[in-house]
Amino acid sequence: MKHQLMLAAMLAVLLPGIAAAQQSAYAGRETRTIKALSAEETQQYLSGAGMSYAQAAELNRYPGPMHVLELEKPLALTPAQRAATQQLMDTHKAEARAIGAQLVAAEQELDRLFASGELDDTTLAEQVKTVAALQGEYRLAHLETHRRMRPLLNADQVARYAQLRGYSDDSSNAQQHRGTHQH
Repeated sequence: MKHQLMLAAMLAVLLPGIAAAQQSAYAGRETRTIKALSAEETQQYLSGAGMSYAQAAELNRYPGPMHVLELEKPLALTPAQRAATQQLMDTHKAEARAIGAQLVAAEQELDRLFASGELDDTTLAEQVKTVAALQGEYRLAHLETHRRMRPLLNADQVARYAQLRGYSDDSSNAQQHRGTHQH
């Protein structure tokens, strides 16, 4: 009897956890307007937000213009650098927003196709390729903007940017970039 009570107590403790573990990580997402995108992700794409798409650039000493503008004073931007950075940022944001809107629409169409049951292998493949191509374009727009930003700064500013962003406390790395990005 004692063993049966202990077993019953253990089951009472474990069974709710087991049942909860079986619930999908997707639970609750079925009510989203676009199942594959949260409302926040949708808004980020529509606003042209970075969403970590430029990490390869950012973490390899290719600053982003938005953060350069935020760090204008500690980077000691010249008026010409500030103007060029603002122009780059404005152009980039317009491009990223346009691609983001296309990407959201493509995800919406993929969702609609599944919801309607109007899918065949060709339609599915075409729509997934459309979404993937737009994701690639969105990422490329962000990476290309970082690539274009770096030559607008001198080597010391690039090193200082890395320090200010918390990527490096070693300003001697500026020496390896000196001469290649002077303005």
